[in-house]
Amino acid sequence: MATPVPVLRLPKGPDLNSRGFDPNSPRYIALCRTTLATSEAAGADGEELQQEQHARSVLRERFLRCLLAMTNKKVRFNMHENVTVEATFGSSDIDVLNFQVSDLHTPIGVQKEALIRSQDVISFTFDA
Repeated sequence: MATPVPVLRLPKGPDLNSRGFDPNSPRYIALCRTTLATSEAAGADGEELQQEQHARSVLRERFLRCLLAMTNKKVRFNMHENVTVEATFGSSDIDVLNFQVSDLHTPIGVQKEALIRSQDVISFTFDA
């Protein structure tokens, strides 16, 4: 018999007819920060906005390809407080807020499976 999977529903959006987040909410601002002011507020040049969007899409694609290349490889994470851990990289959630790893070697022991919060990671390296 198939196992039921719960569905996460997004909260109602600011217009009450859609689902999503209010663009003025602290969460939206923290996750979707842009270097340019919104075009409505600042009357930003359309070309400048288009250049930024292109640069962001190129960087996002490179980062996603990097995550894909890391799958099932030994990765060294440099974290805050001069902590370095090693693990076999599994995957990332859609928002890249957590990394799923296996055989996590920490200074106090080994965890078979773990989630690492991306906010705790300063950098990571792996051999291609």
